[in-house]
Amino acid sequence: MFSRQLDRRPSERGSYAVRVEASEQDSGLRLSELVAAFSLATDLGLGQPMEHVLRSWAIAARLGDHLGVDPQERGALYYVATLAWVGCVADTPEVATWFGDDIAFRRDSYQVDLAGLPMLGFMLSHVGTGGPAIQRLRLATNLMVTGGKGIQRGLISHCLTTSKMAEQLGLGKEVCDPLLQMFTRWDGQGVPGDVGGDAIAFSMRLFHLADIVEVYHRAEGVDAAIAVAQARRGKQFDPAIVDAFCACAPEVLGHAATEPDWGLILADEPALQTRLTEGQLDVALEAMADFTDLRSPSRAGHSRAVADLAARAATSIGLPQPDVVVLRRAGLLHDIGMHGIPATILEKAGPLSAPESERMRMHTYYTERMLAHPPRLARIGVIASLAQERCDGSGYHRGVSGQAIAFTGRLLAAACAYQAMIEPRAYRPAMAAKQATIELHAEVRAGRLDAAAVEDVLIAAGQSKAKRHIGPAGLTPREIEVLQLIARGASTRRVAQLLDITSKTADTHIERIYAKTGASTRSTVTLFAMRSGLLDSFEPLDP
Repeated sequence: MFSRQLDRRPSERGSYAVRVEASEQDSGLRLSELVAAFSLATDLGLGQPMEHVLRSWAIAARLGDHLGVDPQERGALYYVATLAWVGCVADTPEVATWFGDDIAFRRDSYQVDLAGLPMLGFMLSHVGTGGPAIQRLRLATNLMVTGGKGIQRGLISHCLTTSKMAEQLGLGKEVCDPLLQMFTRWDGQGVPGDVGGDAIAFSMRLFHLADIVEVYHRAEGVDAAIAVAQARRGKQFDPAIVDAFCACAPEVLGHAATEPDWGLILADEPALQTRLTEGQLDVALEAMADFTDLRSPSRAGHSRAVADLAARAATSIGLPQPDVVVLRRAGLLHDIGMHGIPATILEKAGPLSAPESERMRMHTYYTERMLAHPPRLARIGVIASLAQERCDGSGYHRGVSGQAIAFTGRLLAAACAYQAMIEPRAYRPAMAAKQATIELHAEVRAGRLDAAAVEDVLIAAGQSKAKRHIGPAGLTPREIEVLQLIARGASTRRVAQLLDITSKTADTHIERIYAKTGASTRSTVTLFAMRSGLLDSFEPLDP
């Protein structure tokens, strides 16, 4: 299912074997759990509350039980339902060009049967939203003349992109093929227009209904869900599926106000127990990173670049390999919350307004919220959500400062800042690496970015002279000095006095020593120093 090409050089056979062995270990995470977490990002892109997609799947699954869906097909139905809307990132630029706020457009589209005159009226009412009158008129004219051909191309791109992601996740034709039919209709008036009726995969027909009735049920109750199903019977929806739904709607819909434990529900589904190896998890996270970056053309490749830069920096200073792995994965997912930010904000050429800035600051909260479960993802999410925190407390979304930000979080923040600077944005061209280096140093002087983290990132980026790591566990000469002092009982304040450095700098050195050595207490770090031959004697310091 999954595959990964590793660079194997003769001189690296030993490390290659270690990497292969590690990549084949069980990650402790099921594919269904990872896709469930990513579906929360999809919810935001649709303008719906989180867990809309999961609730839609549950409705489709319960309805499928009434219609005799084979238990072995339940797995395919789950992935069709949870991935169907993923491709909306691919048509985001197209939607934003025509209709402004892409998230608001998708949210409002649930209220209309998108075919014929109702669809035309809906699109004309939204075309050019937020733009000047002349632009709205031009776009409306273009829409009428072309018949919305550009929009149709965007929908086709959506389907192809979604199917491609399913392939990357190792899913088969029973999932990939139905995903190509996301915008088909029972009456054949969808996209592509030559597919309708029974030619639409049964799993997709179930999802088409479930996706809509979930919204109506949550907002207005069972009667509203039944009414919209009947209104679109034989048009958007399969008549047989509508009739079955109406006969058992209360049971199928469940209680909109309840908050189910999705982890337990997924754990009880026999068809959803496929576990990911460590290597497969990395491949899946890379796919999610790539899809996230599709929301903004100027951010293409940003998440992978940040992840790799942060991981190189962490490796160069000798952080334990498990910490490097978590940091790289956090880098891949640090922008997943961008799914909740409209393209009109991400691609705005001028300064953001106060409401726009506030909405932008929410994306790290969304990131943490999406990755809160299961625990295997939560650790990644905590680090990922620190990408915009700043040492002086001016960052977001928590506004924490200084040592309250984990060192891996400070590394991620520095890597993200550097990478963003050397990439173009709608409001500025890309900076040269030299200029980005100057800007990063200015951030350090202003107290916003951690000096050590910035230096480590710049070394990894080839923009600063590498420091020599001569001690065990990659300890620098200064860190060895600090280790020797704390092993003999010196407090942080005393270390600062003896080495003529600030207490903040001393604290950073101590934190990095603990991280590199894997120690958690003064006693364990002292034992490390003794076993490594870093202490000639164990005489306490004079007060």
